[in-house]
Amino acid sequence: MKKIIIALLLLSISVNVFGQEETEEQTKKFSLSGSIDAYYRVNFDAPNDENAIAPGSSFANLPGFALGMANVIASYEGEKVGFVADLVFGPRGTDAIFASPMYSATGNIVNQLYAYWNVSESVTLTFGNFNTFLGYEVISPTGNFNYSTSYLFSYGPFSHTGLKADFALSEDFSLMLAVMNPTDATEFNPTGKYAFGAQLGYKGQYLNFITDDGAYEIDFTGGFDLSEKFFLGINGAYYDNDGVGFAGGALYPQYATSDSFTLGLRGEYFVENGDFGAIGTGVEDSSVFAATLTGSYTIENFTIKPELRLDSSSDDAFIDTDLMPKKSMSSFVLAAIYAF
Repeated sequence: MKKIIIALLLLSISVNVFGQEETEEQTKKFSLSGSIDAYYRVNFDAPNDENAIAPGSSFANLPGFALGMANVIASYEGEKVGFVADLVFGPRGTDAIFASPMYSATGNIVNQLYAYWNVSESVTLTFGNFNTFLGYEVISPTGNFNYSTSYLFSYGPFSHTGLKADFALSEDFSLMLAVMNPTDATEFNPTGKYAFGAQLGYKGQYLNFITDDGAYEIDFTGGFDLSEKFFLGINGAYYDNDGVGFAGGALYPQYATSDSFTLGLRGEYFVENGDFGAIGTGVEDSSVFAATLTGSYTIENFTIKPELRLDSSSDDAFIDTDLMPKKSMSSFVLAAIYAF
């Protein structure tokens, strides 16, 4: 009888341990992450009331104390397959899905929604809605050093819906090929035409290409660690749609003064071809230089970003406090970001 009781106890313990291990393994595969952000914005030499203006780039453009977005990302990572469901709430999220009009009036909150299959160690297929592969910056403020965004990011694509294949060609080289709906049409295909994209990567440097109904964009994104504390990011792009488009480049030097504080500068030159309409001058072939100095102070998962920005255009793109047109504007942003 004692032997039977001992055997039953050992069996019970082994079942409980196995159950705990299986639960822990399942927990590791599923994750919930995201962020929230809010900010304060003020112009030094332009209106801050109902006539308030902001640079022509995306996000962080509302006056006074303002909301960014709440971002909630659920993901499952299996050995061969997985998914990502990335949901956004708030002004920044609404701006991010601006070209999804069919369901936006009823609360479209999908930033990304895709499933993937690791066909082999070197091939992955992704099906669904995913953020763009072009450009240095991203939609989520946790993925950018500067809180405000560049003109290059703002007028490149934000997201795509389609099928892409990623190939690990070697330890250093990668290749991505994609067929997608028209750019930023993430809910469905409204035209019956398709966009095609490609990316060639080498040691963290990426050459990107997309063509969409005759328009095309070529983009380079990369960066180098010049020392343990000094990083230099690089972005350059050219976009053309039947002779109208833009070109530009940006440098992102960043220096870590300590484990918790980093100082970074974004210097960007952006020029329109024809009357592209990004800068807001109403004049063909306008250009703008934007210098953004950002500090980033991190306390555990909480980051504070004070930011000074100066935009200077070739033609009148801004107004002063008397509502008179002028060519430059300076502003300040203080952002708070929490990532979980």
